[in-house]
Amino acid sequence: MYKKEDIDKLAEDFAGCQKILIALGDANRLHMILEMMKIGKCSGVRVNEITEKTHLSRPAVSHHIQILKEAGILKMRRESTKNYYYFDPDMNSFSLLIDVLQKAVSITSSLPDRSQKELE
Repeated sequence: MYKKEDIDKLAEDFAGCQKILIALGDANRLHMILEMMKIGKCSGVRVNEITEKTHLSRPAVSHHIQILKEAGILKMRRESTKNYYYFDPDMNSFSLLIDVLQKAVSITSSLPDRSQKELE
């Protein structure tokens, strides 16, 4: 059985995942991620390539890229005047989210079933 401290720690860790949850909670950003994967350039993708594939405006793509960078999903490499965006190879933000979700499953699965109203 889990203690209140365990649940408090889970809540704190869950709050720490806020940026990645927000980043993944937007349909346009999910579409961008999928299109970047489909492009398949490990070396990185430029904004204009993302714009062409997603049909979003260049400013919109730049805005979404910034959110994905802050969430730890994308990184940027600069070559001369060109910026290339690629997936963070460490995937620390995804690992943190996976750990939090696994802890949540573990805690909630140990709790008694509350789906049926108890008979008095």
